[in-house]
Amino acid sequence: MALYEIETNAHIMVGWANTQEEAENAAQENYPEDEILRVTRRPRDMWVISKRLLGIEGHTEPCDMARECLFKASGDKVHAIRLYMRDTGADLHEAQLAIETNMSVGW
Repeated sequence: MALYEIETNAHIMVGWANTQEEAENAAQENYPEDEILRVTRRPRDMWVISKRLLGIEGHTEPCDMARECLFKASGDKVHAIRLYMRDTGADLHEAQLAIETNMSVGW
């Protein structure tokens, strides 16, 4: 199996598939309303997100509120940030950091 990156109009997904067609089918099953823009076979067998690039330093624990907002937003980061701001009263920077941190540790 290979690791594929599937970009849609709303999400970037990473998953294992035997073929590009299987990767596209998995994306369409999980997000049928999304339009697939790009499918790329990753050259390595892992996906890496730079915590430093996101401005995250030190050890972080998953945040249940941020994960709930990501779930409600179907993984749409911008919508999840808005929900987090509404639900917690956090400012934009705090909400963005919370959502992106939880995206980096998996939600």
